[in-house]
Amino acid sequence: MEMTTNHSTLVIDEAYEVLDRSIMMHNDRPIGTVAALHSTQLAADNYLDCFVRDFVPSALVFIADGKPEIVRNFLETVLTLRTRERMVAGHEVQPGVMPASFRVVKQDDGTENIQADFGERAIGRVAPVDSMMWWIILLYIYETSTGDHELSKQPVFQDTMEQILHLCLKDSFEVSPALLVPDACSMIDRRMGIYGHPIEIQALFYGVLRIIHSLLEVKDEQTRSLINTAITREKALLNYVRIFYWLDLDRLNEIHRYATEEFGVDSINVLNIYPESIPDWVPDWLPDEGGYLVGNVGASRMDFRYFALGNFLSIMFGLTSDDQANRIMKLYELRWNNLVGAMPVKICYPAMEGLEWQVRTGSDPKNVPWSYQNGGNWPTLLWTFVAAALKTGRGDLAERAYNIAINRLSSDDWPEYYDGRAGKLIGRRSNFKQVWSATSLILANKLLEKPDLLNLFPR
Repeated sequence: MEMTTNHSTLVIDEAYEVLDRSIMMHNDRPIGTVAALHSTQLAADNYLDCFVRDFVPSALVFIADGKPEIVRNFLETVLTLRTRERMVAGHEVQPGVMPASFRVVKQDDGTENIQADFGERAIGRVAPVDSMMWWIILLYIYETSTGDHELSKQPVFQDTMEQILHLCLKDSFEVSPALLVPDACSMIDRRMGIYGHPIEIQALFYGVLRIIHSLLEVKDEQTRSLINTAITREKALLNYVRIFYWLDLDRLNEIHRYATEEFGVDSINVLNIYPESIPDWVPDWLPDEGGYLVGNVGASRMDFRYFALGNFLSIMFGLTSDDQANRIMKLYELRWNNLVGAMPVKICYPAMEGLEWQVRTGSDPKNVPWSYQNGGNWPTLLWTFVAAALKTGRGDLAERAYNIAINRLSSDDWPEYYDGRAGKLIGRRSNFKQVWSATSLILANKLLEKPDLLNLFPR
């Protein structure tokens, strides 16, 4: 049931109350937003941190509202944190890696210090890869929206971007243009079998490659060479993802009939994907008109699971072709109950169960089937779904998802995630008054009212 305009306004006002109460201050300056409002029911102490990825929808709301100061403060704060203590568990964190989160700590003498987490307080002790990419993308959006191009020209910003780019482009044993990363390095920050080349990281990486030449100034031959390498990598990654990550029925038939153990440059099955690796659920579930980017691709490996955020970002940043983007949205239309259900949007499909869940997650009790990051529904994904739907001309799907969310989120007290195959249950360990659940609804509302906000994103 669609909500009335008055009810929608009231719910958005409540979402703003959550956002306003979440603002983190340091020396009387707003520098970010906490992950969840303070409560005795917080699942973990670090929910009072400002997470880099969590702040992104908050930042976009501030920018859309003409309040970019907090975004600039955030960008500067994260930048200073990267130069802090870099030893974690006896080894040095690579230059360019941004913290997962930070908090303001008040000392006995009244002074305030900012404490960063590079993964040492995280559940799996994994440094985030996505933080540095979101930081660059947010810097680009900030400058595009405000016209303040002097921020990125500061030497410390230039040096940081160069370090990030060098880290992502550094020589390795890889032949693939995709970026190799560990499990738990992104929004899915627990062990979920996404080690290797997860689509979420490839989409963010591509977004960075698309915009870095507009932010990074050529100061010497080393920088020029770095930018040229980035441009070459951008084109290679685009082609690689569109070919090897894409799955529709035509592609599935190719894989089903693949020859294996091929050698040489004329190989068709260049990654040596075994047809026997196709899960039983895929052929009947994949509709004729739909398609999607699979979760991961590597040597003799194709993770056929559907991961929402990577597909949405690929559409938003132009990593998919127009036809692929349209077919991803068609997949949502035809498999709505599986991918959206009672609350937008399911983080991945299908959930791992049984022995697969035990082996891939290490029997993670939080990631039991159809919960949390193993097939749970996350309201924060709403804004990226709406953005992707609007970009493909599917405003009908965007409004459908938005109406579901606005009907429940406020009355459910802004949960972090939902459980169940259809997302009907509030997450068993879900926090309430989760800030990015509230800001995602606000941002989705703004995108529906002003679709030209899409022009802020790399494209």
